[in-house]
Amino acid sequence: MTKTESCVFFGSGPVAARCLELLLEHTQVEAVITKPRPPHHRGSVPVLELAEARGLAVHTAHDKTALDELIEQTNFSSRYAVLIDFGIIVSQRVIDAFELGIINSHFSLLPLLRGADPITFAILEGHAKTGVSLMLVDRGMDTGKLLTQKTLHLDGSETTPSLTEDLIQLSDELIREYLPRYLSGDLQPRAQPHPDRATYSRKLTKADGQLNLSRPAAKLERQIRAFVDWPQSRIRLGTVDVIITAAHVSDHETELSLRCGDSTYLAIDRLKPAGKKEMPVGAFLAGYQDKL
Repeated sequence: MTKTESCVFFGSGPVAARCLELLLEHTQVEAVITKPRPPHHRGSVPVLELAEARGLAVHTAHDKTALDELIEQTNFSSRYAVLIDFGIIVSQRVIDAFELGIINSHFSLLPLLRGADPITFAILEGHAKTGVSLMLVDRGMDTGKLLTQKTLHLDGSETTPSLTEDLIQLSDELIREYLPRYLSGDLQPRAQPHPDRATYSRKLTKADGQLNLSRPAAKLERQIRAFVDWPQSRIRLGTVDVIITAAHVSDHETELSLRCGDSTYLAIDRLKPAGKKEMPVGAFLAGYQDKL
C-alpha cells in the first residue's frame, strides 16, 4: 500500500501512542514531537517508547515556549502535521510552520465537548452519541474548521477505556479516508456548525471521584463508568474505604446498595477495598460484613 505523504506527529499520552501506531500503517511520519520523560519517572512513556522502537526522529518540548523554540530551530519538510492527545498549547507560530496546517483528531462531535476530556464527559453527561471530528488547529480551544466528523452511538454500557478504544479506531478510519482528500485539495475545510451551542469538558481532579449520594443513582452509575480509570469512584462503607468499579441502578435494596438522592438505589456489583484487588460484591461481603 502506498503511504500518504509524510507528516510530523504531535502527541504525548497513551491515546496518542495508540493513534501513532495506527497512523504508521498508512502514513509516513517524518518526526514525532512529544513531551520529555519527566525527571525520576519510572513508568511508561508510551509515545517516546513507540517512536524510539520504530526508529523515528523524536523531538521533545515541555511547554508552549519550548515548542516555539523547537519549531524555530528545526526545518521539517512535511506540509502538514497531525496532533492527538498532545497536552501543550500550540501557538500560531507553530501552526504557520506547516503549509497545510495541523490536523487534530478530537474525540467529540464539535462544537460539543471542546476541551481536555471529551470522552469521559460524554459518558458522565449521559450522551446518546459522540464521535470524532477531524479539524484544523487554530488559536482557539477546539474552534478550528472541520475536515469531517462521524457519529458513534452509545448504548449506556460504555466505560471510558472501552469508548476510548472505539474512538481511536474511528479516528484512524477517518484519517485514512479523508486525509488524502485534504492533501490533494479535494476536501475544503468548513466552519463548525452552531458555535453558539458549544459545550466544554475539563480536566478532572482526584476530588471529582468522591461519590455524592445526594445525587440520583443514574448519575452516579454514569460516574462510575466514566471514572473507572481516573479519578475512580470512592466512598466509605462503614469503616472501609472502597473504590466502586461497577454498579447498576435499582428501585429497591439489593445485596449491597446505597440509597441516593432521588430515592433510587445504586446497587454495587464490583468494588475494590483500599489496598486490595477488585472483587465481586459477594466476595466483599464475605470478608468485610462485620465492618459495614
